[in-house]
Amino acid sequence: MSRKGDCWDNAVAESFFKTLKTELTNHYQFNDQQEAKNVIFEYIEVFYNRIRTHSANNYLSPVEFERKNQDLAKSIKLAQI
Repeated sequence: MSRKGDCWDNAVAESFFKTLKTELTNHYQFNDQQEAKNVIFEYIEVFYNRIRTHSANNYLSPVEFERKNQDLAKSIKLAQI
């Protein structure tokens, strides 16, 4: 929930839901509520959080971004030794 008078509080959530609607729900006809739950869960947990590239991550998937940062952290740690 956003604070009164601050429309930017909810911007991240609004952006995510726009993406979810644009990429999935506007193009999918669900047969029932359970199917909708399953398809949306798979979209978020498998595709959005692991595979889909994100502009905030320099257009890397979250998995690639995390791997790159872990490799960088390891190389910095080794350089300090």
